[in-house]
Amino acid sequence: MKAHTALDRAGIEQVRAAVAPVRSRGPLSDALCSILSRPGPRPVPSQSIGHLPEAAREALASSGSVIEDEDLQLSLFLLYGSAYGSLRWIDASWEWHPDLIATRGLLEQAFEAHMRSAVSVADPPRASREAVAAWLFTATAPGPGPSLARFVAKRASLEQAREFLIQRSIYTLREADPHSWAIPRLTGRSKAALVEIQSDEYGGGDPARVHAAIFARTMRGAGLDDRYGAYVDDVPALTLASQNMMSMFGLNRRLRGAIVGHLAAFEMTSSLPNRLYGDGFRRLGFGPEVTAYFDEHVEADAVHEQIAARDLAGALAEDEPALLDDILFGALACLRMDAWVGDRFLDAWQNGRTTLRRARTRGGE
Repeated sequence: MKAHTALDRAGIEQVRAAVAPVRSRGPLSDALCSILSRPGPRPVPSQSIGHLPEAAREALASSGSVIEDEDLQLSLFLLYGSAYGSLRWIDASWEWHPDLIATRGLLEQAFEAHMRSAVSVADPPRASREAVAAWLFTATAPGPGPSLARFVAKRASLEQAREFLIQRSIYTLREADPHSWAIPRLTGRSKAALVEIQSDEYGGGDPARVHAAIFARTMRGAGLDDRYGAYVDDVPALTLASQNMMSMFGLNRRLRGAIVGHLAAFEMTSSLPNRLYGDGFRRLGFGPEVTAYFDEHVEADAVHEQIAARDLAGALAEDEPALLDDILFGALACLRMDAWVGDRFLDAWQNGRTTLRRARTRGGE
C-alpha cells in the first residue's frame, strides 16, 4: 500500500509538472502565479496571503476595462482553475484559502457589474415556459451580417483555423463543466433538463464520446497540443473573459439563473455555426478526425436548444419567477460576449493580424 501511494504521488507531481505555470501579465497575476505554483498550505488558513485582496483592489482601480485587462482576466482564470482542477500544477489545497476567495470576490464584483451594464432587457417576457422560450428564440435568431463561423467556412487560412482551435481550447477542452456547477443548485424540471443536456455533453456514459475528448482529438488532428492549459499564454484577455464569465455564473449559487440563461443561449446558437466550422475544416482538407466534433454538435445542439429553451430556462422561470431577470441577463451576456469575441477575431483576420498574443513558431507549436 505504501509503495502504491508513493507511485500515486509521483504520478501527480509528474502531471503537475507537465504543463508549467503560466506567464503572468501584471502585478496581480504575477503574485498569484508565485503563490499557486507552490504547495498549498495545510491546514488551509495557516499561510496568510492577506496582501492579495489589496493587490486586487489596486489592479481594479488602475484598469481601463475589466474584460480586456490581461492581468485581471488571467488572475480570475487562475483562481477558477483552482476550483476546476484543470490547471494541474495548482495544488488542490489552495481552492478554499480565504484570501484567494476574497480576491476572487472582488474581481467577480467588478466583472459582473461590467456585464450588467453592457446588456439590458427592454421587453421581458412573462415568467412562463413558452413565453421565455419564445423570447430566447427571438434573441438568438441568426443575423444576416458577417460572422466568425461564415469566415471560417469560406475564407479562413490553415493558420487562422488553427488559431480558432487554440482560442476555443480554453473552454472546449473542459466543455460543459462550467454549466455543470448548476446541477445541485436546481430542482425539479429544470434540474432534469440540465442533466439531460449534460449527459450528452459527457458522452452518455462513453468516455470516447465526451465532447471535450472529441475536441481533444480535433486538436491532435490539426497538429496542436491537446493538454488543457497548453495555450493559456497565447490567448488574449477577452478569450479568458468568455470562460471566466461562465465560471462566475456557475460557481455562484445566487447566479444560477444566469448560468441557465447562458446555457440556453449557448446551445441555441451552436448548431448552425458548427455546421459552418465543419465545412471550413473540410475545405482546408481535414478529415473526420478533425471535423467529427463540429458534426456532432450540428445534430446534438439542434435537440439541446429545444430542451434548453423550454424545459431548462422556461421551466426555471415558471417555477422560480424571481430568477427571470437573471435568466434573461445570462442569455444576453452570452450573446454579447460571443459578439465581442467574434468581432475582435474577424477584425484581426480581415486585416492580416493574428488573434493570439504571440506568433506561433516551431511548426505551429
